[in-house]
Amino acid sequence: MNFLSYIIWTPNPEIFPNIDWLNVRWYGLLFALGFIISQQIMYKIYKAEGKPEKDVDSLTLWMIIATIVGARLGHVIFYEPMRYLKDPVSILKTWEGGLASHGAAIGILVAIYMYVNYYVDINPFKWRFIWRKKKRPGQSYLWVVDRIVIVVALTGALIRMGNMMNSEIIGIPTRSNYGVVFARDVVDRLEYIVQIDKVEVKKDKERVIDKNGYVPIKIIVEFSDGIKTKDIAIQIVKVNIKNILNNNEYITMHIYEPTANQLDYKIERNSNGHIVAIIETRGIARHPAQLYESISTFLLFLFLLYLWNKRKQHIPEGLLFGIFLVVLFTLRFLYEFVKENQVDFENTMALNMGQILSIPMVLAGIWILLNLKKLQPKDKGEKGE
Repeated sequence: MNFLSYIIWTPNPEIFPNIDWLNVRWYGLLFALGFIISQQIMYKIYKAEGKPEKDVDSLTLWMIIATIVGARLGHVIFYEPMRYLKDPVSILKTWEGGLASHGAAIGILVAIYMYVNYYVDINPFKWRFIWRKKKRPGQSYLWVVDRIVIVVALTGALIRMGNMMNSEIIGIPTRSNYGVVFARDVVDRLEYIVQIDKVEVKKDKERVIDKNGYVPIKIIVEFSDGIKTKDIAIQIVKVNIKNILNNNEYITMHIYEPTANQLDYKIERNSNGHIVAIIETRGIARHPAQLYESISTFLLFLFLLYLWNKRKQHIPEGLLFGIFLVVLFTLRFLYEFVKENQVDFENTMALNMGQILSIPMVLAGIWILLNLKKLQPKDKGEKGE
């Protein structure tokens, strides 16, 4: 098989879809894993550099709060402010989606300032909350940020893989034989029809990509026991399925089936005796933008970890942070060219919101790298060396 050939992507976003009471999604698991693994890496870093490992617990708490609150407020402020002004309570409904990585980045930078300058002790079992201004010896702001960006890159890679499992933040059509047909919505919408038991979407190897760049696929629909005759199955295909393929906006993003054309299908019985409809249609292969970001961010994590491991206490303060800002947000700026816009107002903009927000991040990273000497602490004791 050609490595660059299109693939059909239909994984269920839920880990246990057949257990109604256990609603655990891949996105949530990968999000949580990012913090769990990051915490363990930070323990290693703090131990290697002679810093109190217990401080990592406080730092982790700040990071979790900052990431969730910052990402949510970032989406609210940058992407859909009017919607949430009309319904402020919906800001709390994070399970409905709407998190912005730029907001998370800002939130994390604020949280690190709070971590460096304030001591917080929260013990819910003893109803204790202590907050007082107290600097942490040997942990300047840039020192902490340099270490945090290592694990932020890892967490970002896992979160983007969670987006992939959710079939969200998708890329624009490739108009070629390369790409991903995100067909999960096709499966879900068709299986919602009462008379249908199971839906599969597969590549059609007998046909070739057409002149407009749409790729050949087959939608295999298995009807329930209640459909006894082929005539009834034909009616469902010609009316219900045809209507969904033509008029459902979540489907038309991934399936190209002209309204004027009749569906190309055949009806047969499978080995279980169930009536099956095999529909030949075209898919819209898209750039797997989430995968691009996940892979490149993971490589950035490995590179930053390598630099830290190689030099440890001799790393100029701000170096890792500057590299992180320049590399991550330059890539984010470029990836936006192959991604669908998040909200409609971006369609009228020369650069979308993700690109506009990435530019100051890149410039900040360049400024930090150009001014490393000025950013070094004058007193070595302040750095903890």
